Amino acid sequence: MANRIKLSRETPHRKGIFEVTDEIIQGGVGLIPTDSQYALICDYKNKKGIERIRQIRQLGKKAHLTVMCHSLEHVAIFANMTDDNFKLIKKLIPGTYTFILPATREVPKLLTHPKKRTVGIRVPDCEICLDLIRELGRPIMAITGKLPNVEHAHPDDGDRELFLSRFDKIVDVIIDDQEKLLSEPTTIVDLTSDEVKILRRGLGMARLEESVQLQNRELEMDPVT
Repeated sequence: MANRIKLSRETPHRKGIFEVTDEIIQGGVGLIPTDSQYALICDYKNKKGIERIRQIRQLGKKAHLTVMCHSLEHVAIFANMTDDNFKLIKKLIPGTYTFILPATREVPKLLTHPKKRTVGIRVPDCEICLDLIRELGRPIMAITGKLPNVEHAHPDDGDRELFLSRFDKIVDVIIDDQEKLLSEPTTIVDLTSDEVKILRRGLGMARLEESVQLQNRELEMDPVT
């Protein structure tokens, strides 16, 4: 049975963060709230944990997994960014976005696309996630928490207690923020080419579109040298 820990989304208690961190350090897989949907997580270097999560979600090897970081400086360690990408991401984080970027050598192969060598990067606007990453001292691997073909095992179902209970015998630790389930996913943005591509529309679309338009205008105004 998973260790269930109740924490406030805005002001998580330090003791609870320590407990979850200990579970992750010991190789555990967790289910935690984010600024969008709940996420399945583990230490980004935990190969067995990553494989467990792939099995839980029934994911193929080409499915992108996400490295969840706590800051832009943290992102730069795990993803290669152009100057334009750096400026755009800086405007949008922390926030409800997953950016697809070329991975650096710091990212384990299990977390990258096998052919493209790209990785999902996220800096959530959620103190539980950020505190956990800081306490752990390194990123966590994260992906939407849901169970294929299982009733009440998707955030869209709306019943928090039923949803969390579906993971009691599947993960090692669960954070219960005691709030209404957020059903809308992150917006996925592909930044691997000169063009900004939206792979999935989700939370924060208006902010993203405004930031992209502003950046495009700034580029047009740059003097030709």
